[in-house]
Amino acid sequence: MHPTMIPPEEAWERLLPHLKALPEEAVERHRAGGRVLTRPLEATVDVPAHDVSAMDGYAVTEKPSVGARLPVAGTVVAGDPPGFDLAPGQGVRIMTGAPVPAGAERVIPVELTDDGDRVVEITLDPGDKKHIRHQGEVLKTGAPLLPAGALLTPATLGLLATHGYGSVPVHRQPQVAILTTGDEVVPPETVPQPGQLRDSHTDFLRAAVASVGAEGEALGIAPDEPDALRRRIERGLEADVLLLTGGVSMGKYDLVEGVLESLGCTILFEKVAVQPAKPVVAAIHPRKNRHDRDGDDGRPGLVFGLPGNPASAMVAFWLFVRPTLRYLSGWPDGYWQGALQAELAAPLPGAKARDRFLPTTVRFAGGRILATPHPPIGSHDLAAYARGTALVRIPAHAPPRSPGESCEVLPLADWRGE
Repeated sequence: MHPTMIPPEEAWERLLPHLKALPEEAVERHRAGGRVLTRPLEATVDVPAHDVSAMDGYAVTEKPSVGARLPVAGTVVAGDPPGFDLAPGQGVRIMTGAPVPAGAERVIPVELTDDGDRVVEITLDPGDKKHIRHQGEVLKTGAPLLPAGALLTPATLGLLATHGYGSVPVHRQPQVAILTTGDEVVPPETVPQPGQLRDSHTDFLRAAVASVGAEGEALGIAPDEPDALRRRIERGLEADVLLLTGGVSMGKYDLVEGVLESLGCTILFEKVAVQPAKPVVAAIHPRKNRHDRDGDDGRPGLVFGLPGNPASAMVAFWLFVRPTLRYLSGWPDGYWQGALQAELAAPLPGAKARDRFLPTTVRFAGGRILATPHPPIGSHDLAAYARGTALVRIPAHAPPRSPGESCEVLPLADWRGE
């Protein structure tokens, strides 16, 4: 009996109940970029720590009039401790970030003065702005700093450094095992003989897994032989996620699903209405032979059987595996989540009964995202998909579209070079 083909949205809904962010681990702050906080963090200091000057200029006790001449009682620079006392009628030379002297009411910017060594003259109207950053006006000690679930960006790492966090509690990143199958597949360093082809899947998957911050371990190439395949898959099931390529279609030597079921895996879906990547398999299994990890009890392991054709494997990864890895890392993602509206810069073909996904390059013009699709020859056309920095989606039964019409694109890479 042939498996039922289901819509991609339904495939994701079947996956979702089995996805849960991985447990907490402490990571050094400078290594935590891209990770997700498990717990809220609080401010550990007032920001600013004292009243400080927002400008280079002169601290004064009251607003002076134009033409006033004030004796300069000293200089305060950033890094000086608080404690300078300012008497009425005096000015103190002060630098941006320096503590405001006791008794000072405002700072007069240096460009509004005639700067002298011992006397400063006010040459322009200072207005009403006081140019003082008050203690705790940004954050007070104990105030919320970052919520649980926050993605740690370069800016948030700088914020954590300001508050002295040496390590931070984040979700553990998933461990991913990668296994390529097929008697015809040889390592990239090997010169293929007639009927053989080099393994492109492992390098793609290792890089794609790393792009979401996860750890990928390559398990090599398994032959189309049940016992050898079973041994490799058993090892792969020790990871949080096992990625298999090849052996998931309907041929005599497509053995993956049978081996998975014999090892106690439950198939969630095995045929999805997308082009390419229709024969993509997802399964769960009881966790066995796992390294001891606090909080992992009862969490199922995940398996994805990706098609053997390179383009199909890539599309299956981007549509289903990438959002799964993000979800496990604590960043809720989903099927086609994060897609953007774009404008076609070249014709887009139509689709038949399945949603179709083509590689696309993008560029920016006047605030618009312009997408140029690169229709492949077929699901074996790795060269076309290697050009893509995005996927463009053609809904099932959609007619062809012309340049200038809208489309949806899913980012796959950094677009700065486009």
